[in-house]
Amino acid sequence: MQKVTVVGGGLAGCEAAYYLARRGIPVRLVEAKPLFYTPAHASPALAELVCSNSLKSDDVYGNACGLLKEEMRVLGSLTMEAAAENRVPAGGALAVEREGFAAYITAKIGACPLIERTAAEVCTLPGKGEGLTVIATGPLTLDALAADISRRFGKGLHFYDASAPVVAADSVDFSHAFTGDRYGKGTGDYVNCPLDKAEYDAFVSALLGAEKVTLHDFEKREIFEGCMPVEIMASRGHDTLRFGTFKPVGLYDGQGRRPYAVLQLRKENAAGTAYNLVGCQTNLKFGEQKRVFSLIPALQNAEFLRYGVMHRNTYLQSPDVLHADFSCKAQDNLYFAGQITGVEGYVESAMSGLLAGVHIAERLLGGKKIAFPPETVCGALSLYVSSPNADFQPMNANYGILPPLRDYAGRDKKEKRRRFAERSLAAVKKIKENLHSPV
Repeated sequence: MQKVTVVGGGLAGCEAAYYLARRGIPVRLVEAKPLFYTPAHASPALAELVCSNSLKSDDVYGNACGLLKEEMRVLGSLTMEAAAENRVPAGGALAVEREGFAAYITAKIGACPLIERTAAEVCTLPGKGEGLTVIATGPLTLDALAADISRRFGKGLHFYDASAPVVAADSVDFSHAFTGDRYGKGTGDYVNCPLDKAEYDAFVSALLGAEKVTLHDFEKREIFEGCMPVEIMASRGHDTLRFGTFKPVGLYDGQGRRPYAVLQLRKENAAGTAYNLVGCQTNLKFGEQKRVFSLIPALQNAEFLRYGVMHRNTYLQSPDVLHADFSCKAQDNLYFAGQITGVEGYVESAMSGLLAGVHIAERLLGGKKIAFPPETVCGALSLYVSSPNADFQPMNANYGILPPLRDYAGRDKKEKRRRFAERSLAAVKKIKENLHSPV
């Protein structure tokens, strides 16, 4: 059986490698760590989560990303398996204890006899006769390989992603906070840090005046809306945060009062010793982060365990480069997977690696060429990154990329989303019946 090379040990690379190996296909998994680290990575483990520890909503029938997760579970996703084993309370979201999550996937890959793990930097793409290769090097592809990708497929695109600070749980002043999930949903896992009008005004003023980190070509960067730094959001208008990250709707303190604005904290680990500042991705200098966020009453004495950072994300002009099965239009032995394809988010990236594995496995095992229909979230995203689009930019899972329902013209959003889910899962389960099973 032909050996497949997978370059990159993030979520997408691990999904592809694991899926292939479980179907009897040998894999060489090449990961630069621990020889080389990007500015955002710190652990030698595979599948390291470098930003949030949340995989977003787990609501299968009410959220597109929740539906995508269920599609992946049907297909046997390693990411979903690891998340289930390392889940931490986060209301309706699927959040994980990041070290345990990475350790679980690292152990699974290490225990698979058909996966040969190699620590090396890959600097060039393979030639047309060099065997099947999956490039899953992620949004922080090392410079030499990024340069070769740009040389081979035209000028690459870049945008900047930002992560939020993390504070010690025992340093949060709970006399100025209350627990509870928006609209009473979930199990009260979020810590809500309220601000009155004067406190909010002071916070926004300080945020706008704070000193930022200077990045190379910073003024030319393209920032994806879903990861917009909080200070840039605030610059769009004084009340922008109150209608976004700091919105108070659906949140009431113990006396039934709705605050003027609210910052939410979410558990960063299973032990609950650390909290992530939800939606507060930032490019402020570290000292400025402490000064500005400490203006929030509940965080006035906060101990910052990790400061927010911004880092480069690289992605292809995929509609010009990729087919819907993530194979390269100009070179059929080459596949791409992960955020480098223009899908955005942990779950979406893992999905692309899983689907690349599915397509390669069927190709090598003599199965029929398959296509995930646009009625599925995974299929819709695959088509999005491979269809002509002059204004291509990264895309999350969302209902807007799904075709309309044929059997429902009503306006009930809840019913509409339920039908989207039923239609999608029926299609994925039908596809799975025709796929090669694990050996």
